[in-house]
Amino acid sequence: MQIRIAGLVPESFVDGDGIRFAIFMQGCLHNCAGCQNPETHALDGGKIIDTDEIISAIKKNPLLDGITLTGGEPFLQINSANEIARAAKNFGLNVWCYTGFTFEELPPDAEPLLKNIDVLIDGKFIQEQLDLDLQFRGSRNQRIIDLKKTREQNKIVLWAESEVE
Repeated sequence: MQIRIAGLVPESFVDGDGIRFAIFMQGCLHNCAGCQNPETHALDGGKIIDTDEIISAIKKNPLLDGITLTGGEPFLQINSANEIARAAKNFGLNVWCYTGFTFEELPPDAEPLLKNIDVLIDGKFIQEQLDLDLQFRGSRNQRIIDLKKTREQNKIVLWAESEVE
């Protein structure tokens, strides 16, 4: 399967908890003012590669705690993102995902991908709510959602740093 990416960071320490393989997906319609990755917005930008190439690179690194799908907007390429997320889960890794949508705004066809995501950082970046003291997010409106607990409790449950294994 093909995926359009802006870039890959094989070992990131800022895109979620632990050592992560970050996939910067290409294409975003949110166009948030002050976005830290505006080069990822163009739908026809970046480059197209095979998801197997990314999955192979993830599998080769025994130091990884997980992967992070970020962007751009991962939910514009649900099937490709899900293929990578599913493979990461099969390798025993956790999956974090950043989206400009709120959890409540995600379309029904996002459910297969959501099932393979452990932590979702949701919401547009809002320049007026910028807070440099926040962990793993840029503005106060953004939430870090523990999707496993959210599914179990049938309500939004926020991830807490103190719960790190």
